[in-house]
Amino acid sequence: MAIWPEHTVTQQLLADAGRGKSEAVNQLLERHRTALRKLVQLRLDRKIAQRVDASDVVQDVLFEANQRLQEYMANPAMPFHLWLRHLAKDRMIDMHRRHRGAQRRSLDRERSLAAPQFGDKSSFDLASQLAASELTPAAASIRKELEQRFLTAMEQLDEDDRDILLMRHFEQLGNSETAEALGLSAAAAGMRHLRALRKLRAILGERPSLTGEATP
Repeated sequence: MAIWPEHTVTQQLLADAGRGKSEAVNQLLERHRTALRKLVQLRLDRKIAQRVDASDVVQDVLFEANQRLQEYMANPAMPFHLWLRHLAKDRMIDMHRRHRGAQRRSLDRERSLAAPQFGDKSSFDLASQLAASELTPAAASIRKELEQRFLTAMEQLDEDDRDILLMRHFEQLGNSETAEALGLSAAAAGMRHLRALRKLRAILGERPSLTGEATP
């Protein structure tokens, strides 16, 4: 399920905001608050997240968006949600620079490189099955371990690979939206996504088949 609000309503609110309706601006920003919070919670470095509240980051992003909304509406070079995520990403990059700085190496060394194995079942398939039903306590425990395994594996990817996987599989952005956000052609974005998936599956101990599906 996509995290970003429905596009048609967003376009109507932008049109109303362009006609000077202040309430439309408030509604436009508020309806994106939850999506932005989810985005920040997932993307914010976990060491930094212990000291910085995601809601505070979101508030800063929405404040900047409000300040720059007229600028955006004068030249909407990308969909509104992609513009917002761009502001959020820039904000988090700045925070990483401020909070990590000289501590970056020591913080990175604290990350665990161990990823427990769960047999030959694809973690993507298993996590999907667990998410699709009411969980028993045992299943909930397994799902939590799978989620931790996934997060540990994601941390071992480089920034570009992590970014495109989160865009495609968490934000549920299509390939064309992803390409636009990254300034790539659709073909280049598709290839980057495929390479990132292969790297993630290799870390998880899953061997990709020619069809792209994980095999034992």
